[in-house]
Amino acid sequence: QVQLVESGGGSVQAGGSLRLSCAASGYSYSSGCMGWIRQAPGKEREGVAAIYAGGDNTYYADSVKGRFTISQDNGRNTRYLQMNSLKPEDTAIYYCVAQCYSPVYYGGSWSGSLFAAKYWGQGTQVTVSS
Repeated sequence: QVQLVESGGGSVQAGGSLRLSCAASGYSYSSGCMGWIRQAPGKEREGVAAIYAGGDNTYYADSVKGRFTISQDNGRNTRYLQMNSLKPEDTAIYYCVAQCYSPVYYGGSWSGSLFAAKYWGQGTQVTVSS
């Protein structure tokens, strides 16, 4: 049984940092892709970041470029999302997802490939206060 377990969410003030972790059991990240999706109240879900096989290809939403970094630790089978310079508009539930496919199959949309991922974590709340 595949499980994705997220941790690291919480409450911070604007300008602060958090690091989200997503540990996988029953699934190996080493050859697939994973990413982070967020959902804020009253807003559409948004693909935040994705990393594809080997870690050579990473993608970020324009809203987080330069502030968020997705990384991997294959030895721990864990992926991370380092979030710096947080803003109130980053407040959302963050979900890690895994087993997604090349954006080629989604009209070139990497976020579309995340939304179609097979495995989802339970979500972790991130709250940024001004």
